[in-house]
Amino acid sequence: MQIYLDYGATTPCCKDAIASMQNLWQHQWGNPSSLHQWGQRSATALEEARIQVAELIGASAETLTFTSGGTEADNLALLGVAHQYTTPQHLIISSIEHSAVSNCAQWLESQGWQVTRLSVNRQGLIDPAQLQKALQPNTTLVSIIYGQSEVGTLQPIEVLGRIVRDHGALFHTDAVQVAGRLPIDVQALPVDLLSLSSHKLYGPQGAGALYVRPGITLTPMLTGGGQEAGLRSGTPAVPTMVGFGVAAALAAQDMAHETERLRKLRDRLFEQLSPISELFVTGDRQQRLPHHASFYLQPQGDSPISGRAIVRQMNLAGIAISAGSACHSGTLSPSPILKAMGYSDAEARAGIRLTLGRATTEADIDWVAVVLPQVLTQLGQRTIAGVR
Repeated sequence: MQIYLDYGATTPCCKDAIASMQNLWQHQWGNPSSLHQWGQRSATALEEARIQVAELIGASAETLTFTSGGTEADNLALLGVAHQYTTPQHLIISSIEHSAVSNCAQWLESQGWQVTRLSVNRQGLIDPAQLQKALQPNTTLVSIIYGQSEVGTLQPIEVLGRIVRDHGALFHTDAVQVAGRLPIDVQALPVDLLSLSSHKLYGPQGAGALYVRPGITLTPMLTGGGQEAGLRSGTPAVPTMVGFGVAAALAAQDMAHETERLRKLRDRLFEQLSPISELFVTGDRQQRLPHHASFYLQPQGDSPISGRAIVRQMNLAGIAISAGSACHSGTLSPSPILKAMGYSDAEARAGIRLTLGRATTEADIDWVAVVLPQVLTQLGQRTIAGVR
């Protein structure tokens, strides 16, 4: 039995998106910058895709810039704003950002920018009062992740964005894990910049987008032919963006039903795994991505079990999950996200994540609840069935 529970890492490209891409590769392969009919057919397909992705977040097509993925969208947001200034300013991020934001902020810091990293509580939530206190006269940009990929916590983006807007700074959010799973309306949300990724919502890998509120100017990171309204030069990968558009349209169509289905499966998973007394939920149980379940294994003994060890054993059992810790030069590093949330090094090495998707069934959840305790027993973490 093969069960894929790593949809937070990537989703399988849906059949309709694949079919649309194949059609483009075979029949509409022109350069969209060309004036002849081959080029104009590609240009039309590209703009139709832009409309589809924009509609997913309640935006108009002209506010959307296609990128190679969420990482480029995040970088374009931060660096595009930062490069507007000749002298370093002040940037605020959270302590649990995706590395596409945190590493970018670290680079800006090396260039003289002042960077404030907001702390979070044990559930991964930011206190809005802390953001209010951190704002300075030279704060130009605040970037807060919407849905945290490792622990699933959803930030109060509307509240945070309103604080930033009242201050007069720009507000960016990485919505890669949220788009297609929860409704987003940039007309109602006080956000100025918002990042998206295709392969998180059943589109192809290698496609993303950045929403830029009208009136905001960014400095492009790439120079050349001036494609994407000058923000991203280079001939766009039209079939990939078309696949993104198709996937976005399907996500919007199915969202209401699928979100509720995933939420019920997620809660079933929490319930089924609750008898494992050594396993503790990470992230906020209520303000949480609907498809997301994450845990850490309480370290025991002199050789505690790592999340990566659990992932390997689950893989041998035919079940794909993920871990937050990483191995660098033979040393297992604790998850920086769990560390920022107040977990010890040992606890932060023992985190696991299970993310659900369209193919996930109740039978899958029930089987995982059988296999995971067996895996923990094999690893020597459990000798008897624990009960809370």
